[in-house]
Amino acid sequence: MSYFRSNVNAIAGYMPGEQPPPGTHIIKLNSNENPYPPSPKAIAALQAIAGEGLRRYPNPFGHEFRQAVSQVLDIPLDWVIVGNGSDDVLNVVIRACAEPGRKVVYPMPTYVLYCTLAAIQSAETVEIPYGENYELPLEKLIEAQGAVTLIASPNSPSGHGVAIADLQQLAAHLSGILVIDEAYVDFAETNALALVKEFNNVILIRTLSKGYSLAGLRLGFGIANPSLLSGLFKVKDSYNIDAIACAVGAAAILDQPYKNACADRIKTSRTRLTIDLKQLNFRVWDSQTNFLLVQPPQRNAEFLYQRLKSQNILVRYFNQPKLEDKLRITIGTNDQNLTLVEALTELAR
Repeated sequence: MSYFRSNVNAIAGYMPGEQPPPGTHIIKLNSNENPYPPSPKAIAALQAIAGEGLRRYPNPFGHEFRQAVSQVLDIPLDWVIVGNGSDDVLNVVIRACAEPGRKVVYPMPTYVLYCTLAAIQSAETVEIPYGENYELPLEKLIEAQGAVTLIASPNSPSGHGVAIADLQQLAAHLSGILVIDEAYVDFAETNALALVKEFNNVILIRTLSKGYSLAGLRLGFGIANPSLLSGLFKVKDSYNIDAIACAVGAAAILDQPYKNACADRIKTSRTRLTIDLKQLNFRVWDSQTNFLLVQPPQRNAEFLYQRLKSQNILVRYFNQPKLEDKLRITIGTNDQNLTLVEALTELAR
């Protein structure tokens, strides 16, 4: 006997990267967390939280944080929806728009949560392979005409950014919603914010987990025309954002100089790690993110993943088509990256 819906019984569920207990001596390069601390202004906001702010229910729409997003991105406040991480906003979109008979479409490989969220709604998924060099399969995506089409740009696990012109063409030819997932935008050279103003069927989704070093806070947001957001607000939980997250997140996103300085450090380290891995004959894909997708010269990715793990270095291995011979490596501090390279050098001997 099962208490669950048949489709829930059938799905495996999303498996995040390994999370060792706090205090464990691990070099953790598997979950794309920022290696640097959050903004001091965010920490000060956390320390200033008063008991009264915890006793009362928070603003149901995350008003304080919406105001900060509006100010930083120069968009109207009513164009912003706030979520318990960007995953929450993705969940709201899928819950509002997907069901049996309404397709969820995305290129592969990409963020595996998309498949899980669609399966929970019993929606049909259409997975369209990326080209060999991660060219967007534009014609096939348009042909599929999903109720929801999801494009991660920059993409995980490949790290590549999708051309704005391709996203623009996709939005213009879809009858459903185009979700542009910009979780890694703080490490990229371009963004698709202008498309939200151009197309009513586009929602841009961002997070504070990566660029702002706030993965533990769980705060993300979406940007879209209010006509699109009106349906999403009906679906979100009544108080999905807590008062602490709003206050800390607002302080963090307003401190753009600090975030940009940390992102620049990561991009510099990304370049250095790319050079070091190429010297070890790894194939390294160009990245617009805080991680690298790499292919070992012997294509023994799972072996290296296990051996690194035995040395307390965690990287990400995906046992799935097109990824089984590759590793995804988060950019750490320069010392962490050096330790990784030294370990890989020894394993190559």
